[in-house]
Amino acid sequence: MRGLKGKRVVITGGASGIGAATAARFVEEGAKVAILDRDADGCDRIGRELPGIAGVFRADVADLQQVQHAFGNIIVGLGGLDVVINNAGISIRHNFLDITPEDWNKVLAVNLSGVFYVAQMAARYMMERSGGVILNMASTNGMVGHPYYADYNATKAGVIELTRSMALELAPKVRVNAVAPGYVLTPMQRAEYSDEMLEAVNQKIPLARHAQPEEIAALFAFLASDDAAYLTGNVYVVDGGETAGGLASR
Repeated sequence: MRGLKGKRVVITGGASGIGAATAARFVEEGAKVAILDRDADGCDRIGRELPGIAGVFRADVADLQQVQHAFGNIIVGLGGLDVVINNAGISIRHNFLDITPEDWNKVLAVNLSGVFYVAQMAARYMMERSGGVILNMASTNGMVGHPYYADYNATKAGVIELTRSMALELAPKVRVNAVAPGYVLTPMQRAEYSDEMLEAVNQKIPLARHAQPEEIAALFAFLASDDAAYLTGNVYVVDGGETAGGLASR
């Protein structure tokens, strides 16, 4: 991709899954990459597996003070900030009637408040300087109804509207887009689904499979690059055609 070499990039939730694949892609593109993640073991592992990264920082995006402290250290370590990828997120599979206030608050704190904290921190820095790119992780679950994940779905719908609003307010200095994957075969997804459940999902996807994390990483790389210089305020769906049809296609 044009224009990624030397870019200073922060990826939240970068210690595993899509975040780790995205970190690897940006390192491959010649960017200076810092990972922010709350998982101590994951941070240690990604530091060993991806020696080309510029730094690994522990923080919970749901905690504003931790985000502020981490960003101070990251900006010093990277020497600035050009791209932020808001990837950190959690999900809990449960019936709507079984969602507790604790579960609701936990999911919203990471998936929506955490995205807001990181995005606002990055935007303030970028707007005072030469601009940048902010990319938020949404989901097709934020665009269509989906059972057993009402709290998760609500957060992803919120991320989509937050992205659009940010794009309007921060233009032309900062570009803001969202990526909305469908089913991606990540450790989080694998832990929640049996083999039979995975196969049942594959049968309703036109491309007949889950996406690989590297395929989502490729889209993040494009959207952060100079090749996407005229793209802002959009949500890019990556779902193998799952949401292309209506009821008759499911």
